Amino acid sequence: MSSTIATGAHLLLNGRPGDPAVITAEATLTYAELEQAVTDRVAAYGVTRGVVLLEAGNDLDSVVGYLAALAARRPVLLTPPGSDLGELRARYRAAFEGSAVLHPDLALLLSTSGSTGSPKLVRLSRDNLAANAASIAAYLGLTSADRAMTSLPLHYCYGLSVLNSHLSAGAAVILTDLSVADECFWEVAARNGATSFAGVPYTFDLLDTSGFAERSLPSLRYITQAGGKMPPETVRRYAALGASRGWDLVVMYGQTEATARMAYLPPDLAASRPEAIGIPIPGGHFRLDPVDGVGEGIGELVYSGPNVMMGYAESVGDLARGPELTELRTGDLARQADDGLWEITGRRSRFGKVLGLRLDLDRIESELLSGGVRAVAPGGRLHLFTTDPGSVAGLPERVGGIVALPRAAVQVHRIDEVPRTPNGKVDYATLNAWASVADAGPPAGPAVEGLAAGTDAEALRTVYAAVLGRPDATVADSFVSLGGDSLSFVEIATQLGERLGTLPTGWQHRSITELAASARSPRRWLRPVEIPVLLRAVAIVAIVGSHADVWTLLGGAHILLAVAGFNLARFGLTAPTRVLRARRLLRGAAAVALPAGLWVAAVALVSDRYHWPTALGLNQALGSDEWTRDWQLWFLEVITWSFAGLAVLLLVPVLDRWQRRHRFGAAVAVVGATLAVRYLWVGLEAGATERYTIGCVLWCLALGWAAAEAQRPWQRFLVAVMVVVGTYGFFGDPVREATVALGILVLLIPWPAQVPWPLARVTAVLAASSLWIYLVHWQVYPGLEAAGLGWLGVLASLAAGVAVALGPAAWVSRARVARLTA
Repeated sequence: MSSTIATGAHLLLNGRPGDPAVITAEATLTYAELEQAVTDRVAAYGVTRGVVLLEAGNDLDSVVGYLAALAARRPVLLTPPGSDLGELRARYRAAFEGSAVLHPDLALLLSTSGSTGSPKLVRLSRDNLAANAASIAAYLGLTSADRAMTSLPLHYCYGLSVLNSHLSAGAAVILTDLSVADECFWEVAARNGATSFAGVPYTFDLLDTSGFAERSLPSLRYITQAGGKMPPETVRRYAALGASRGWDLVVMYGQTEATARMAYLPPDLAASRPEAIGIPIPGGHFRLDPVDGVGEGIGELVYSGPNVMMGYAESVGDLARGPELTELRTGDLARQADDGLWEITGRRSRFGKVLGLRLDLDRIESELLSGGVRAVAPGGRLHLFTTDPGSVAGLPERVGGIVALPRAAVQVHRIDEVPRTPNGKVDYATLNAWASVADAGPPAGPAVEGLAAGTDAEALRTVYAAVLGRPDATVADSFVSLGGDSLSFVEIATQLGERLGTLPTGWQHRSITELAASARSPRRWLRPVEIPVLLRAVAIVAIVGSHADVWTLLGGAHILLAVAGFNLARFGLTAPTRVLRARRLLRGAAAVALPAGLWVAAVALVSDRYHWPTALGLNQALGSDEWTRDWQLWFLEVITWSFAGLAVLLLVPVLDRWQRRHRFGAAVAVVGATLAVRYLWVGLEAGATERYTIGCVLWCLALGWAAAEAQRPWQRFLVAVMVVVGTYGFFGDPVREATVALGILVLLIPWPAQVPWPLARVTAVLAASSLWIYLVHWQVYPGLEAAGLGWLGVLASLAAGVAVALGPAAWVSRARVARLTA
């Protein structure tokens, strides 16, 4: 770098000259080009030593201006563009004009707590900037290959830290002022290979509403979160999403007074410890100062490290002062858990008094477990502000379970949107003002009527605990986080549909609390039924009726294979770790193999219908190539060995990472590979037993997998084309091929079916019992069919399968699966 830059901005510009440093919509500047632009701006600044007032946007001119101020050793004050800076300009006029005395180490001035134009400023030194940038780059593992989106304002310390840390590591930033809710933001990210972006809690609210979970971002390496505490269930949900997609969630904690960052939560702990802020950043240390009346083991968090600010400035004379602090009293209440991780429990300033009781407002918000509820207590009452109309009626009673307040002391307000500061934090000052005005009037809040009984979070938690056998379930858990699988999801989905009147998109990843908040009045005669549940029920009835010669509707078992692949993608492949994903797949294989093996062994003891290889799931390997009764259970062998084989493959780190990073692409690749195996093995049309062998039918399972991963219209269209291609000619029977194709295509419908409520319950029972119906119907219908009572054979087969599924045999098999796969 040039000598001019080396004396000032070298602490940030550490990239190789030819590497990209800043990427804009118009051009990409290398480090050499950025250095030249900074040099030119330094010359334009002249020799004045005054403070540079920079209204910083997420644009190249602001970046060059900021770096040039550092290079010229002129302190720079960053403010939002277009802010009212009248008081600030008046108070620091002498500093802007160059007539005030400035400390030589002073590098950066920022407003406190996201306030706009506040005359109280945080004084940060060159060493503060360098230390914090290096620390962040270290624990994020930044390299020259990283590309960060500027998803937060550069005048905000968090957004600025992204720029500082990446330039100090020789990485690049992609400049944009687009919101994450804007489709163009993601087009920019994809076009430039973005590896990360940063967000405050509100950013993640926007991600939830903008379809982020369905986006394919193969270059994304991690997402960072700071700027306020995010609900643990949201942290857990995004950690699980990242684990399934190949990126990490890094939760961080910081303040402007610490040059942005003080702690981070290692990403492998985000799913298991979402309530923690983690460990101090490299070079930093925490301790607790005692605070009266806040609970044992809790105190005020005090931080020390080279990134602690020089001090505050409230007048122009303060700009001449040197470093005055060796540690920072954060104002946050915290504790250190037994595992060494630090947890924030509240703010010293976030307490209120109502009827003589000292209320921890942060604790109340946390225990209400809803990001849409905010609490303030400026006067004699507790005021709760919520964006969820469905929670209004029940909030006072829920608060009564946290603090002993009478109903009259709690006032609930329904608001359209939580007010926020320019940095995205909750604007408690505005909420306090609203509450003060409301204190003059009577409490009010509309009750919500018409919801089914048992829609609150605790009632839903009880359902999850009972169906999944997880008494430890909490309202912050989701179906996936509790280890739900393709067997238990039928009952859970049915219960949710009946209780909530809706099945929200991605319900299996949503916390119980979030599901409870989505409750609405159900339609009088209709209930939502998941498409895979409906298909399982229809397919098993079609199979039994076709075998009993009551009707001819072949292809049901191949449709069930696609449903198994669909559920494999939704449940088996969404666990947060490679080992857990493999364990879930093996559990799915065992849940089929063990009941089937026990049943076949029992039948073999009293008849000659099956042989021992079938009980072991090895008929296709050791049995006859010609059709025998042992081939009747081909479908179960395919499920068992395909799940087990995939579990082994995903234990290979490179394959696991590839699948998580390219979920839809990986599924499409598997479809292509399995179709290639089929065509190489048998050509277009499969033979009488070949159409039931593992190698020839895996494409059905793969198509179900791809259908689950297809989130965009073009992806669904591609899967539809593959369905038509895959089924064409396979059976040599156009009707059967059309039936299978239609069954798989139905999986592409992204919303549940609305079914009359009596039929919805019957559908759920049949779907949940489909495995046992398939197993036992071979022993039930033949005698009745021979007697000319085929219809009775169908009904008896269904009834027998349901009876066994609901009886002790199913309980024993589940218990054994749990022990074998724990």
